[in-house]
Amino acid sequence: MSFLSGLFLLDCPASALNNAGKIEGSRTDNTVAVKQIKTREGIYPYVSAQAFRYWWREALKEVPGWTSSPIFREGKIAYTDANPLLYAEDDCFGYMRAPSKKADAKKSREENNLLAEATPVENNVVLTRQSPLKVSTLVSLGPLREVTTDFGVMSRHEGDAVPFEHEFYRSTLQGLFSLDLRAVGRFYHIDRTGFRHIDQPRIKQAQEMGLQEYDNGKAYQLSLDQRYERIKQLLQGFSKINGGAKLSIHYTDVSPKFIIIAVAKGGNHLFSTSVGTDSKGLPEIKNEAIKEAARVFKDEIISGIYVGLPYGYLDAQREKLIQTLSEITKLDDYGFRKTFLGHPKEVIDKFLKDLEENKEVWLV
Repeated sequence: MSFLSGLFLLDCPASALNNAGKIEGSRTDNTVAVKQIKTREGIYPYVSAQAFRYWWREALKEVPGWTSSPIFREGKIAYTDANPLLYAEDDCFGYMRAPSKKADAKKSREENNLLAEATPVENNVVLTRQSPLKVSTLVSLGPLREVTTDFGVMSRHEGDAVPFEHEFYRSTLQGLFSLDLRAVGRFYHIDRTGFRHIDQPRIKQAQEMGLQEYDNGKAYQLSLDQRYERIKQLLQGFSKINGGAKLSIHYTDVSPKFIIIAVAKGGNHLFSTSVGTDSKGLPEIKNEAIKEAARVFKDEIISGIYVGLPYGYLDAQREKLIQTLSEITKLDDYGFRKTFLGHPKEVIDKFLKDLEENKEVWLV
C-alpha cells in the first residue's frame, strides 16, 4: 500500500465559491447564501468536496493526454461510461453504473440509442469503483462572526430597479486529499461492493488490449508507465485548478497557495494538523506538527516531504518553515528525510519527477 497525502490552502480575500441557494425570509426575493457551517464559535464558510472535485475534473480537460469519460442519462439517473480501461477519469474518480429497470429509463435508452454509444454492461451486474482519489470538504480555518451581505440592483432598464443580495466572505479554506497510488490503473472483477470494477465485456476488452492479470487473476492492470502517466495527468490538473461561483464579481484564484504532500505506506493522513490559526485567526503553519509527523511516521513515509509556498503569501513564516525542513533533512530523528520547498506548481513537478524515478516501488 502507498498513499499520497496532501494538505492545501485556498486564499479567499472576498469570495463566494460555493452557494447554497436562496435565503427564505430575506428582505429581497432573490438573496443567495454561501455554504456555511454554524457553530457556537462562529460561522465556517465551506466548499463541498463535490464542488472541488468538479473543478478538478474540469481542469483536467486541459491536460494533454487526459481522457474524460462520457456521461449518459436514463430518466432521473446519470452515469459515466464506467470504463477505466479507456477513461482516466473513471479510473481516478471512481463510478457506479447500475442500469435502471424502470420504464422511463428503458425508454430513454432506446430513444437516445445509449447502448450503441456506451460500453455495454453485463446483465444484472452493478459496476462500482471506489475513487482512488479522496477529497475533504474545504472549510474555513477559523470562524467568522458573520458573512458579508452585498446589496445590488439591476437597473439597466426602464422602470423600478430590481434589488438582489448575495453573501460573500474573507477567509482561508483548508482541504485534504489522498490518492491510493497502487489502485490507479488496477481493475478488479470480484463480486464485492466497490471491487466489481469491470464485467465480462470489459474483461474481454482488457484481454484484447493486452493488460496483465494482477492479484492471482482477480484484476487486470495497465502497464507501469500508463499508470504513472495517469497519476501525472491527475496532479497536473490539480496544479491548474480553477473554478468557483460568482467569478464575474468575486474573481478568486483557487489554485493552492500552500501545499504539503508526501507518500506513506498507510492511508491515514499525515498532515491534517499542520496548519491552524494564530491569535488573530490568520493562517499559521504548525512547524512542530510537521516535525512530529516526520518523526512519528519516519518508517512509514517512503518519499520526501514536499512543501509549496509562493512568495507573497505567509512571507513572515517562510524562514521558520525553512528551518523546520532543514532539521527534517539533517537529523536522524526524522530519518534524514529529503525535503523540497518551492512554488506549489514546482512542488507538483518535483514530486512527479521523483515518482517517475521510484515508480517501481511506490506504485507496485
